[in-house]
Amino acid sequence: MQQKNGKWTDRLLIAALAVLLALAYSLFVFPNSFAPTGINGIMTMIQYLFHIDLGYLSLLGNLPLLIVFWKRVGSEFSGKTLVFVVAFSVANLLMRHFGVERFGYHTENGTSLILGPIVAGLVSGFAYGVTLSHGGSTGGLDMLAAAVRKRHPEMDLVWVIFCLNASVAVISFFVYGYKFEPVIMCLIYCYVSSQVSGHMLRGLKKALKFEVVTEEIEALSQALIAQMHHGVTVVPAEGMYSHQEKKLLICLVNPRQIVQFQDLLRQFPGSFAYVSEVTETMGNFKHIAPENLQKSANRC
Repeated sequence: MQQKNGKWTDRLLIAALAVLLALAYSLFVFPNSFAPTGINGIMTMIQYLFHIDLGYLSLLGNLPLLIVFWKRVGSEFSGKTLVFVVAFSVANLLMRHFGVERFGYHTENGTSLILGPIVAGLVSGFAYGVTLSHGGSTGGLDMLAAAVRKRHPEMDLVWVIFCLNASVAVISFFVYGYKFEPVIMCLIYCYVSSQVSGHMLRGLKKALKFEVVTEEIEALSQALIAQMHHGVTVVPAEGMYSHQEKKLLICLVNPRQIVQFQDLLRQFPGSFAYVSEVTETMGNFKHIAPENLQKSANRC
C-alpha cells in the first residue's frame, strides 16, 4: 500500500513540475521570442512560425517516442514520462486559452535581456532534475537516450545532445528575424538549466572523503564519531618506504563540515590526511544517532 501511495505521490509531483515548466514558458520564453533547447526548442520555433500551440506539438512529438520505447525503457519510467508530457501539454493549452502570456516578462520594457532565459532555465533545470531523480523524464531526447543506454550502456550521447542543442541555437537566428539576441538567450537558458539540473542530480548527494594515516587511530576514530556524527572505517595499510604496518582511516562528511574536520585533525599533529570529492553517495550516509555515539569505529 505504501509503495502504491509513493508511486502516486511521484506522479503528482511530476505533474506539478510539468505545470510549473509550462508556466515558465508562458511567462518567460514565449513573450521574449527565443527557443529553449532540445525537442521543446524545435517545437517552440514551429509554434512561432506556424502558430500551432506547443501543447499539441509536444504531444505530437513525444507520444510516438513513448509508444516505440515503452517496453525498452520500462513501464515505470515511461508512465512517469507520459504524466509529465500530458500535464505539460494540457497546461500549455490552458494557459494559451486564458492568455497567461500577457502577464509575461518582456525584455523590450527596458529591463535586462538575460532575466527571461535565466528564470526559465532555473525552472527548467529544477523540473528536469527532480523529475529524473523520481524515475521519470521530461520526454524528448530523454526517452531516446534512456532506450539507447539500456541497450548500449557503453555509448556516450553527450555529443548527440550537444549537437541538437547547438542546432536549435543556430536555427533560432533565422527563425526570429536574423537576430543574435535569441541565440544568446537560448545559450543562456541551456547553460543555466544544465547547471541547475546537474546540481539537483549530483550536488545534493555530494560528500568529502577524508583518508587519514595516524598512529592514534582509536582516539581519532572516537573523536570523529563523537564530534562529526559520521561512521568511520579503518583498513590495514603498509608504508612502502618504511615497510611499516599502518592503518588507514576513511570518513565521509558533508562539505559544510570540512572546517570542523580540519580543526579536529589539528589535535593529532602526527597524522597525515588528504581529501577528495565524492560526487554521489548511496545507501546509509547519515549522522549517527546520539544513542550510538559510544560504539566503536567500524572496521573491515
